[in-house]
Amino acid sequence: MIEGFSRHHGGVSTLKVARRIGGRPHEGRLIAGDLVLPCALGRSGITRRKREGDGATPAGSFALLSVYLRRRRAAAPRLVTARFTRPDDLWCDDARSFLYNRPLRGKTPLGHERLWRSDHLYDVVGVLDYNIRPRVLGRGSAIFFHIATETLGPTAGCVALRARDMARLLPRLAKGVRIVVAQGFE
Repeated sequence: MIEGFSRHHGGVSTLKVARRIGGRPHEGRLIAGDLVLPCALGRSGITRRKREGDGATPAGSFALLSVYLRRRRAAAPRLVTARFTRPDDLWCDDARSFLYNRPLRGKTPLGHERLWRSDHLYDVVGVLDYNIRPRVLGRGSAIFFHIATETLGPTAGCVALRARDMARLLPRLAKGVRIVVAQGFE
């Protein structure tokens, strides 16, 4: 928790994510209780056989482990563990490294993503427990829950919401919230 934010019981404990019926592979819907929001998925849609670089969002049920926030760009969630992003925060996506799918800081020769981005898509970055424990090299890294482009363009495999929708959703999240990604829901 970030200092200054109180703990509350309750909140949304499950976020359901699926492709939009009749939509393109990256067009999705996120259901959080009575809130239904358009979301962006990986350019290749949803898959059960995720591989590094395939552009697909993995299907499954994933815990939201923590949230990185860009200071003064996003309000902290009340119930989900959060920390502020620093300009040198990175995420290793180098499948040859023992640091694969782990946070890094500073300069590195390893393949990585910067968590401090000028396009502000990572002003809010939720880390999903996909391929974290155990890590399988090449199975996909940096599967995040983050800010989407305003047009909800495809991600590289993440689930993303427009900034205004993320701002509406974050305060509603329960501690231990899960994101369930499926081809569709009844």
